[in-house]
Amino acid sequence: MPKRVVELTDVEVKRARPGEKTKYLFDGGGLYLEIFPDGTRRWRFRYRLHGKAHLLSLGNYPGVSLNEARTTREMMRKQVRAGIDPAATRKAGRAAGQTVAGDSFEVIAREWFETKTVGMVAGHRKRVMDRLEKDLLPWLGSRHMVEITPPDLLTTIRRIEARGAVETARRALGDLSRIFRYAVATGRIPSDPSRDLRGALPPPQEKHFAAITDQKALGTLLQTMEGYRGTLPVKVALLLAPLLVVRPGELRKMEWTDVNLEAAEWRFTVTKTKTLHCVPLCRRAVDLLRELHPLTGRGRFVFPNPRTPDGSRPMSENAVVAALANLGYKWAMTGHGWRAVFRTLGDEVLRFRPDLIEAQLAHTVRDPNGRAYNRTSFIEDRREMMQRWADYLDGLRAGQGDQAGRRTA
Repeated sequence: MPKRVVELTDVEVKRARPGEKTKYLFDGGGLYLEIFPDGTRRWRFRYRLHGKAHLLSLGNYPGVSLNEARTTREMMRKQVRAGIDPAATRKAGRAAGQTVAGDSFEVIAREWFETKTVGMVAGHRKRVMDRLEKDLLPWLGSRHMVEITPPDLLTTIRRIEARGAVETARRALGDLSRIFRYAVATGRIPSDPSRDLRGALPPPQEKHFAAITDQKALGTLLQTMEGYRGTLPVKVALLLAPLLVVRPGELRKMEWTDVNLEAAEWRFTVTKTKTLHCVPLCRRAVDLLRELHPLTGRGRFVFPNPRTPDGSRPMSENAVVAALANLGYKWAMTGHGWRAVFRTLGDEVLRFRPDLIEAQLAHTVRDPNGRAYNRTSFIEDRREMMQRWADYLDGLRAGQGDQAGRRTA
């Protein structure tokens, strides 16, 4: 390669002639002009991100001038400094039918989605894209980011709110804020107009999952669940839910490799916090899993989706909810509601230690010095607690009511 030029001039670029081999004229900051023997002259941008070298084409000269190439280079350098891959932003721009330097809301929104939602759970990622495509892009997509004002955003959010989807409106406003902050970070706009909308929506109302905490009614529900006549995987999931009190998504995604029936433990990574959690299995839980193992044990998931013969997907998130609805508990109980039942009756009736309850629910538990306990700790104490809880539920199912709590206390 020839000696590196610190900064090119228009005259040098215009006078550059091809040779027998490819020539390179460097402008600095990762930008250089590549001159091929056939006379083609192409701008290139070289950068490093996360320890890896990358190379992008910025177009051919003279179609893309030196100043235009420099403008694109500076935009991409800001993206790299923000930890954003310019190649991903280009892909998003093409998906929206725009150029790399496009600054419409749709281009930047899709760019943000491609670069900032990669680590999200697939279902959540889909919900975000649905909000973009149904509630935001139709009204804002073609607008230039610098032209969008707080009243424009408020009109869009009010449109969602007007159809009664208040929570969707709140989440869409959060999406807008993240998209505009991303645009600020990548040098497209000077400020975030969505910040002026703080307080524009009413505060969220506290929402509780349906749960039955009356002991007699709970006993009736447990008896009814025993008579469920659906498939064995759904029945086992239905019966395990009150014994494990994990989140419904964690239960349906249970994998056999994470279950140790000999040690009576289930260890998995909590979706929300990405931390290890250990669930002790009571005797009934072990028996239920042993009964199911011959049917699904050769696959990945304990509760596979019946619509995927290869077992590559877990049970539907609505399977347990539908089972409860079939038993006549459509509005009275949810899969998530068992956590509220455990917390309420475990505390008020069985007098379990609050820190053990919170540890079992995979919530953050801290000691007096503010340090977070490991979620795999208290395992022996929690093993005893969960067996007492299972015995208590057995008593309720047998119709012993309050006596069940006194007997296990």
